[in-house]
Amino acid sequence: MASKFLAMILAGGAGTRLEPLTRERAKPAVPFGGRYRIIDFCLSNFVNSGIFKIKVITQYKSDSLNNHLSRAWRMSAFLGHYVEAVPAQMRTGVDWYKGSSDAIYQNLNIVTDEEPEQVFIFGADHVYRMDVRQILNFHLENKADCTVAAIPVPIEQGQQFGIIEVGPDGRMLKFVEKPKEPPPMPGNPKLCLASMGNYLFTTEALVREVVRDAADEASSHDFGKSIISQMYESSRVFVYDFAKNVVAGQGEKERGYWRDVGNIDIYFQANLDLVDVDPVFNLYNDRWPIYSLNPNYPPAKFVFADVANNRVGHATDSLVSEGCIISGGSVNRSVLSPKVRVNSYSQVTDSILFENVQIGRRCKIKRAIIDKNVDIPPGMTIGHEPEEDRRRFFVSPGGIVVIPKGAKVA
Repeated sequence: MASKFLAMILAGGAGTRLEPLTRERAKPAVPFGGRYRIIDFCLSNFVNSGIFKIKVITQYKSDSLNNHLSRAWRMSAFLGHYVEAVPAQMRTGVDWYKGSSDAIYQNLNIVTDEEPEQVFIFGADHVYRMDVRQILNFHLENKADCTVAAIPVPIEQGQQFGIIEVGPDGRMLKFVEKPKEPPPMPGNPKLCLASMGNYLFTTEALVREVVRDAADEASSHDFGKSIISQMYESSRVFVYDFAKNVVAGQGEKERGYWRDVGNIDIYFQANLDLVDVDPVFNLYNDRWPIYSLNPNYPPAKFVFADVANNRVGHATDSLVSEGCIISGGSVNRSVLSPKVRVNSYSQVTDSILFENVQIGRRCKIKRAIIDKNVDIPPGMTIGHEPEEDRRRFFVSPGGIVVIPKGAKVA
């Protein structure tokens, strides 16, 4: 049965709202939760659901993403399983992808070669758990041409999404892309129903729609704006309620958790969601694991117990990855990627440190994201003096200080 389905993961966006984290990498390759990449969550959902034919459509700054896929996502070729990166091939001309639907149109040879009956079109840059077999069953039961996964969001956030109106039978009645005044859900004026950017098509409908869209020179070539907004009027387009998706080992608190980590403030908060005692998104679910690269680093180490001189290496309410050394410093409510070192008398609070970050002695770091391969010199204060931080570093609208990859901090 699995051979009838193909997943095509859209991972080619520039991710400009996550600058400077996307200055040297694609958005799906941005680290998340210490030891994962954002794309690992989408890929793990498919693999845990038994879908093993996965093509990842890449484009901008894709080297880091390509390396991660080739090293972490090796599947059994003997069984016909694969996760394969598909770079922009310019098969239809000299243009890069003009939008998400054009990315599929330019790679229709993949669909022709694989001959699936149904094709999943999912985004690569969201954090969530989803058993995709359940949207597949919903899709097949309704004999849908296309099924769109949707989730309620606060109405004040509706301008960021495609907003859906749905009938009692689950069929789409209306779709508006990023409306200035989002229509509320019936019976709840504080919420509106947003598309998650995850679609399931019959192969016939997918090919028909992307070919039609490619011929329209006035189109923006986007799945939401250009295809779904028209397709529901003439085809069987249904809406799948993500809040009803049940994942093995998942608690009720986590059901319906989905984050579009598209800007620095949401990305920051989604990481800190992980460190709560009872987190709203639980990484420790061994019945639905999140897969990623397993580097051969030593265990994390906490050293110095010199209580008299306040030189105690410890971390509280934090995620500390392999290869880290907390050497006489303190870490609280933070996420540490592999090979981070926090030296004596330093304090790291409410922060995200990427791989190979070195924190010198007597530093005070708060509400900061420090990208890979950055050395913070001794005595540095970051996140405590807003005006000084804005003068020296990138600071998000929510006050998060971001230091880019390999930056020289003095």
